[in-house]
Amino acid sequence: MSLIRPEARDQLWRLREVFAAGGLAAAGLWVMALGGYVLVPVGGAIVALAAGLGVLAWRRKRFAQTGEAPGVVEFDEGQVSYFGPNSGGAVALRELVELRLLMVGGQRVWRLKQQDGQALLIPVAALGAERLFDAFASLPGMDTAALVAAVDRPTTVSTARVVAIGHDSRVIWRHPARAVLT
Repeated sequence: MSLIRPEARDQLWRLREVFAAGGLAAAGLWVMALGGYVLVPVGGAIVALAAGLGVLAWRRKRFAQTGEAPGVVEFDEGQVSYFGPNSGGAVALRELVELRLLMVGGQRVWRLKQQDGQALLIPVAALGAERLFDAFASLPGMDTAALVAAVDRPTTVSTARVVAIGHDSRVIWRHPARAVLT
């Protein structure tokens, strides 16, 4: 028997990186409090590192979606793979030219488009989809704040209607040096 409700435990687990960054910041402040010409700058550097890690951890936490979409996402050696019950495939990040967030069948999905025009659809709430944050963050010119904002933004009925009639919504990223084939 646990003293913490399962929902609260899950939420605390999702915040583990944020708590670790807070602990690192506290350690940096402690080093700064020891004083001296060496320890104050070292402690300040630790606090600055913790602040950067904390912002990144918070964005990762906001990016990860809860839900039970079918399929599994894997990210290994620069390749994003999705294995779903009805579809799947793999895309190398170096061949990616466009990233969109779509609404398909009442479900939000990422569309990863390659230079040759092939596309891979990955549900936002698929198992392992939180790994996509690091994959997408490595794309040249990617704004991670815009990436997180796109996932946080609630989907409206009008967006669903636009996609239902065949138009894509929300271009999140385009490769700055490559042309996109339509």
